[in-house]
Amino acid sequence: MPEAPRPEASPPPRRGSLLRGNLLWLSLVSLLNDSASEMIYPLLPLFLTGVLGAGPAFLGIIEGVAEASSSLLKLAGGVVADRFGRRLTLMITALMTIPVAPLYLLTTDYTMIVVFFTLQGFFGGGGMHTQWPHYLSERFPTEVRATATGFCYHQGAIFGGLVGPVLAYFTTDWHMGFAIPMLIGTTVAATSVVIVMLFSPETRGRQIVADIQLL
Repeated sequence: MPEAPRPEASPPPRRGSLLRGNLLWLSLVSLLNDSASEMIYPLLPLFLTGVLGAGPAFLGIIEGVAEASSSLLKLAGGVVADRFGRRLTLMITALMTIPVAPLYLLTTDYTMIVVFFTLQGFFGGGGMHTQWPHYLSERFPTEVRATATGFCYHQGAIFGGLVGPVLAYFTTDWHMGFAIPMLIGTTVAATSVVIVMLFSPETRGRQIVADIQLL
């Protein structure tokens, strides 16, 4: 009795396509996050001093405390990511950034601004923004890791740096104020991290070897 033909195995996914997909979406997230950062750095001092009437001392305090909190999570973030996973760490810190942003941008209370901007520096700066380049470096094969990671991160930084001032100009020209653009930029950037992480693999414990053939 003749043997029944075996079904042909489906061809493996094209690695080149996977690489291009990584470059596209990861570069987009880098662009959105750098756009938000480039909006906050110039607009926040203008918002605090021009709209709320805060003095230079308050501006220095809020920036210093936020940077200090960011540095604390930078120290602990690597340990957390190694223990619980890069993907989960990025998602949690991004999710915590989203509700914090309106709490300091839509208030005139100085205490709330200090507290919640510090929390944004803790979660957004020290967690999400710091862990992002480390996750990028584990998404690509060894033979192109430095090139691909640098492309995603720095192309996002270059174009994100251009987007921030352009948006700031239009918001000023359209009389939107300073708080709304910063709120939109921060929310969109953090949301993009969450969405991409939902469809991205965990890289914790992954053996990083040159096992992907580029086409």
